[in-house]
Parts: sequence; C-alpha cells; structure tokens
Amino acid sequence: MQGKTRRHFMRFALTAAITAFAAHAAVPAMAEDKVIKVGTLKLIHGITPYFYQKFAPEGYKIEVVPFESPTDGKNAVVTGTVDFGIYGLAAATLGAAGGEPVVVVGAACNRGMAVVSGIDSDINTIKDLAGKKVAIWPGSTQEVVILDRLAAEGMSIKDIKPIRVSFSDMAPALERGDIDAYVGAEPGPGISLAKGVGKIVEYPYSTPTGSLNMVLTTSQEKINSDPDLVNTLLTIHSKATEYAMSDRAAFVEVAMQKLGQPEASIAKAAPNVELTWKIDDLFLEQAQYYGTQMLDKKQIRELPDYNTFIVPDFVKKIQAM
Repeated sequence: MQGKTRRHFMRFALTAAITAFAAHAAVPAMAEDKVIKVGTLKLIHGITPYFYQKFAPEGYKIEVVPFESPTDGKNAVVTGTVDFGIYGLAAATLGAAGGEPVVVVGAACNRGMAVVSGIDSDINTIKDLAGKKVAIWPGSTQEVVILDRLAAEGMSIKDIKPIRVSFSDMAPALERGDIDAYVGAEPGPGISLAKGVGKIVEYPYSTPTGSLNMVLTTSQEKINSDPDLVNTLLTIHSKATEYAMSDRAAFVEVAMQKLGQPEASIAKAAPNVELTWKIDDLFLEQAQYYGTQMLDKKQIRELPDYNTFIVPDFVKKIQAM
C-alpha cells in the first residue's frame, strides 16, 4: 500500500514539475530596456540629460555619466564609453581638428559663462585683469572667449597670470583668495554671487562667438551604424530642453539635486543659462568663427571639415515633423 502511495506521489510530483516548466517556457522573457549612455559636464548648463528619461520612448533607459572636464567628455564619445556627450564647443573642435570622429549633432547651451572677481577687488573690467591671477580651464570654450576679449582690449594672455583651475574649483579658489578672478562656468559664478564673495566683471558674450557654448555630440561610427538611435536621442533632447526652459522651477530643482548646491546659488546662476538644441545659420557662423580663433591662437593646427564636423540633418528632421 505504501509502495502504491509513493509511486502515486512521484507521478504527481513529476507531472507538476513538467507542467510548471512548460508554463514558464511559454512565457516570453521580459525584454531589457535599451540603455543610452549620455555624458555631460557637472555644470548647470549641462543639466538637460537629467530630464531625458521623462521623454524617452518606452523600452529606453537613459544613463547619465557626469564628467569634470570637457576633454574627458569628448574622449568618452570618441572611445564609445558613452553614446552621446554634452560639453564645450572648444573640446569638440579640438577633437575634430585632430582627426577624431566627433560630430556635433545638436546645440546644448548658450551663455553659462562669466568673468568673476573678488567682491572687494579693484577688478571691474577686462583691462583690470592685467597682472592678476586669473583662473582659466585650458581647452575650454571659456579659454578661447577670454583670449578673444583680451585681444579686443589690446591685451594678450601674457598680460595676465593664468592659472589652471577646474570649473568646480574656481569659486572656492576665489573665496580662499588663491586667485584674483576666474573665467568660469555656471553654477560657479552663481555660487560666488550668492555667498557674497564675488562680483561679475563681465558676461563675455560681445565677441563674434556670441553666447555659443556647449554642444551635443556623438561619434561618426554611431551615426553610420545606428542613425535611428541618433534621431531618437535628438528628439528626446529637444523635448527635454524645451521642458526645462519652460519650467524654471523644475530646472532649478533638478540642478540643486544633481549639483549639490543650495537654491540661492542656483537661482543666481539660472538666468545666465539658455538651454537650446537647434542648429541654425547663426550657430554655424559662430562655430566656424570660433574655430578660426582656435587656429589663430595655435590651439589647433587646422580647421575641422565643417561639412562632417557639424551635422544639422537630425535637427532639421525633427523641426520638419
């Protein structure tokens, strides 16, 4: 009797196991989201990617990778560490002029720059920078702009004491008295203003470069292999940009969270930031002028091929929709 019971139990267990396996096999595995890696600088005008997930189509996940320097962001795009990158036009131009396959596919930010001096200093104009310790980040858009501004005042880099300082360290360096002024990126100037330790010497937008600053880039390989992904990301970028610029409260809140700065600093920085995504004729004109300045200052040996370096096709496609 016990043998029959045992055999009956074994048959039941085996049947149940087969049924469970068949049921599991019949259910398709959940497809994993396609991850898009986007690099951006740890600056308020690099905040747009943090809004991307809100506008990503179903099945896409945005992974934001923060970088300290524009060169690091550019290198990450070139090596494929990230799929897209937001950083200054200078780093992008430097890469393209050097034969690297970096391509500008969208605008990212205008403005976001400022020349800042100590609150009690006698530095009130660009000319007043003569003989002063001025923090500048080499290879940045700010470097080219300040060199252009110095030239406009009949000065050169030899007339000041340039000091290599990263953007995030500029405001603290000014507060400590390590430097007399800096050519910074937001939220640095906003931090100096909010703390009452700095004043604006100038928002340096009077050169032919205008307020052009950061760009959205990818690699030529990505364009060749997956143009649909580029189009998808540009669509997300355009929607996120318009949303962040239309909802300043959300813009400030996200910037506070991601940059770890108090509201007072971000509130001072935000008005000096214009997030954007469109590549128009003015953008192309300013970008090419900017390249001539880098060439003139021997930061690059030759101009990039602007027919392949800046590709507005994806922006135009979105605008036509």
